Amino acid sequence: MSDDKLLEQNKREKPMTLLTRSLTTGFIGGLLWSLLGLVMYYFNFSEVAPKTFLLRSWLTAEWTDSWLGNVVSILMVGVLSILTAFIYYGLFKKINSMWMASGFGIVLWFIVFYVAQPIFTNVPQLTDLSANTIVSTICLYILYGTFIGYSIAYDYHDTILTEERKHSE
Repeated sequence: MSDDKLLEQNKREKPMTLLTRSLTTGFIGGLLWSLLGLVMYYFNFSEVAPKTFLLRSWLTAEWTDSWLGNVVSILMVGVLSILTAFIYYGLFKKINSMWMASGFGIVLWFIVFYVAQPIFTNVPQLTDLSANTIVSTICLYILYGTFIGYSIAYDYHDTILTEERKHSE
């Protein structure tokens, strides 16, 4: 394909907006890190799995304890993670810091395991969780927050730099 055809094709395709890329990052991050959370549960690094929060707290059907429950839970986390990415995008996209993103993950962990714990009746109290579960899940949430937050902030700053280069030319 010639360079002219590639250039023409690129002009016809509308690039994704920063917000759309951020929400996509949130969905992918939710899928990826909840899948890792499931792996941690299977290898006994954690006493809780994604389905413990999202399905088992409200449903007692047998399918929630099977592979289908895991798949549905991971997809639900992906969808909820879009909201998380939107919040990060709205509040912190201008802060290009890995530490801010990691702190965001710690805050999310605190919200899920402490503040929202009464909502999740199937999840033990924070004081009843093992040290392995607490440390493993905090690490998971730090990685999740870093993935979401730093990806959004980096993309924001890269977009700003690209626009500045275009205007200076």
